[in-house]
Amino acid sequence: MTLVEINFDGLVGPSHNYAGLSLGNLAATAHAGEISYPRAAALQGLAKMQGNMELGLPQGFFLPLPRPNHRFLTQIAADGNTDHGLIAAAWSASSMWTANAATVSPGPDTRDGRCHLTTANLVTMPHRYQEWPDTARQLRLAFADEAHFAVHDPVPACFGDEGAANHMRMCRTHGDAGLEIFVYGRRGGPFPARQHEQASRIVARAHGLNPDAVLFVEQNPDAITAGAFHNDVVAVANERVLFTHELAFADPEGTYAAIREKMPEAEIVIVPASAVSLQEAIRTYLFNAQLLTLPTGEIALVIPMEAHESPTVRGWLDNMLAGNGPIRRVIPVDVKQSMANGGGPACLRLRVVADPQAVDPRFLLTPAKVQTIASVVEEWWPAQIDPATLGSTTLEHEVATARLRLIEALDLADLA
Repeated sequence: MTLVEINFDGLVGPSHNYAGLSLGNLAATAHAGEISYPRAAALQGLAKMQGNMELGLPQGFFLPLPRPNHRFLTQIAADGNTDHGLIAAAWSASSMWTANAATVSPGPDTRDGRCHLTTANLVTMPHRYQEWPDTARQLRLAFADEAHFAVHDPVPACFGDEGAANHMRMCRTHGDAGLEIFVYGRRGGPFPARQHEQASRIVARAHGLNPDAVLFVEQNPDAITAGAFHNDVVAVANERVLFTHELAFADPEGTYAAIREKMPEAEIVIVPASAVSLQEAIRTYLFNAQLLTLPTGEIALVIPMEAHESPTVRGWLDNMLAGNGPIRRVIPVDVKQSMANGGGPACLRLRVVADPQAVDPRFLLTPAKVQTIASVVEEWWPAQIDPATLGSTTLEHEVATARLRLIEALDLADLA
């Protein structure tokens, strides 16, 4: 069995819109009410997937969830007097950010040697809480081989769980046993701390992790207040490398010491606030990047174009590359449509360490599937959406038809 890291990106759905539903997500709030461009958004995300695949990396994908979500509309007894924000929630395309789909523990870390995935409950935000039943259904289809995978339902809803966006894994190589780091929040000024400590602890127990190879770390409340609603907005890890902002954790020195104690070979790359402010790091999503090991063994950082275009961030990255640190390449990508709603390259993907042969092949990207998906998107995805039109029967037909055409093209009728 060959274990490799597979990034599963969420394809941006045909209902992609800027309704401004996410409290604490500064980008989503700033762009609330603006026209969105679902077709361009999906093609941007697909280009990112294709780029990683062309680097020689295994790449998977997940389909958009059914929208509008009639189950959710029934649950809230939606009628002509229902608040438009709740109607908009039923149309949300936020499942494209698959870093929130689940928390993943690879087989080398678990008691039974299987890869465990716990579907996130996302209870803090109504437009995201509605996702988990359809997300779990898709996970159970993609990872149906019970000899290799165990897919869990969410932890109890009284404990907020936001999935892999608040979870990092460090290891020598992806196929080795690793150190799993769960990051939780306690407070964040006017914004909610979305990850509950007990949710993280429940997931660790359900996955059968070795308690000596787990850390529970508090996120810096100042980071939450500044708009880092998930840890992956201020820190990202890959194999032996942690790339983090100086203000990511409540107790940074204690966190670094604990990591080094459990993993002496760890390399921690810290961006000081004096070089890149917390506000600039969050605005540009410098840390919401994909930190990847290329087939050559070189570690690369896939950053959003907004980070590449920032003089402050670009200057720091150039200095880093000129040194002898572990990150040797920086690759900018254009995901501006996702970024405007508060999700960068890391938000768009769920990392799964597994044998690709054990995954349902319909969820693995190939050059032919890139062309198939692109053709469907170009023909059927709406060119633009005004959030004021959410709820329209005309738009509903357009969105539902687009998703159905993709399902047919990819032979995934199980998800219809």
